[in-house]
Amino acid sequence: MLFNSIDFLIFFPIVFVLYWFLNERLGLQNILLLIASYIFYAWWDWRFLSLIVLSSIIDFVAGLKIHNSENTKHRKFWLLVSLVANLGFLSIFKYYNFFAESFTQAVGIFGWEPNNLTLDIILPVGISFYTFQTLSYTIDIYRKDFKPTKNIISFFTYIAFFPQLVAGPIERASNLLPQIEKKRFLKKEWFNEGILQILIGLFRKIVIADNLGIFVDTIYENPSQYNSSTVLIATIFYSYQIYFDFAGYSDIAIGTAKLLGFRFNQNFNLPYFSKSLTEFWRKWHMSLSFWLRDYLYISLGGNRKGIKITYRNLMLTMLLGGLWHGSSWNFIIWGGIHGVVLSIEKFINSQTKFNFIKKISYLGYPLTFTIVLLAWVFFRAPTLDIATDALKSIFSFHYEKPFIGDMSIMINSIFVLCIGLTFDFYLFKKNIRLEKYGANFSMLKIVIISSVIIILMNLFYSKSDNFIYFQF
Repeated sequence: MLFNSIDFLIFFPIVFVLYWFLNERLGLQNILLLIASYIFYAWWDWRFLSLIVLSSIIDFVAGLKIHNSENTKHRKFWLLVSLVANLGFLSIFKYYNFFAESFTQAVGIFGWEPNNLTLDIILPVGISFYTFQTLSYTIDIYRKDFKPTKNIISFFTYIAFFPQLVAGPIERASNLLPQIEKKRFLKKEWFNEGILQILIGLFRKIVIADNLGIFVDTIYENPSQYNSSTVLIATIFYSYQIYFDFAGYSDIAIGTAKLLGFRFNQNFNLPYFSKSLTEFWRKWHMSLSFWLRDYLYISLGGNRKGIKITYRNLMLTMLLGGLWHGSSWNFIIWGGIHGVVLSIEKFINSQTKFNFIKKISYLGYPLTFTIVLLAWVFFRAPTLDIATDALKSIFSFHYEKPFIGDMSIMINSIFVLCIGLTFDFYLFKKNIRLEKYGANFSMLKIVIISSVIIILMNLFYSKSDNFIYFQF
């Protein structure tokens, strides 16, 4: 089920009314949330519910076993059970065919042509997100940073909670589970905040991202057909398409959860207003970047074992972060670009002779955006060949090739992008967090804003696409 669908428009009000009708009965509220979450996921493909249920059972048991044991080997064994089971599911469904194809291509160099090793596998929606979420639970228990719940309904609800089930934010048990296990209240302030953030999320997705996507999809089908400026514009549009698409999803998820009495952590904080790539990763997909930092980078040793090991850890973290996004060399290259630049920034910051760079930090904004922009080419292109064609087109500086034929697509894209950027710039200059923005709004203002958004949706786009991060 999609947030931007009629199905969800019918589904959520029913859940909302039933949920608050059971306000005095926490246990029944959580059962309703669990059932609603399973319906939400099963709307896509009910067969893959078994994966979520199986992962939930394994980690519920593993969490209790780790917590209740003082034997180090026993604790490590149950942590290993959790890691192998969850990463095993993820590897089979998401990475098996990628590694099988890569192996076939590698041995083909030596003349060996094995039979087709790939499998006909469907990638379950959201598996990357809920795998990371459930892994953080057992790892935190193993580190003695969190105590497991003994309530299986609460735990299953934590794993399957529908606002963030298929594309995050990746909520840790330390934040979400205590909220599931205590009484919630419908606060007027939270209601206003939630409604406004949902509306802004829908606007970002349907009006801005989907309109930008029309131009981007046209150009990236075959970028070699178009001139340099066209491909560059398409890449710039994509950088904002993926931002408004994913930030829009996060807005709807956070707003929906708030209407149910839950507070999620912020997932985006105006990432393109960053003076360095390090700052960018503190603002972009924050729940993932902090997960990679806390559970991968620090587990590898972080910056505790010397500068060379620190660079290695940064590179491994970003390469695996790229692979997490998709089973393609494009994503690995994308992660590698970020890893190299992050390492360079760390080196510069560690050397006093580079202090003069800090005095011209305002140049960091365009430089950071340029690096992120070029890396997005690999993220967007469906194959490495198309990514190469796109970069060749951008840097060839040839203008004899055609520009996109329908200028109305370009005009629409520029217009809606200007609206989105103006609003983001306002938030940046005023230092306003969107999650708190709705507290300043009355219901009358929200009705007016929602009316304007509905009008704009009808003017610019009548059919909305899937969220980009559903494929991950």
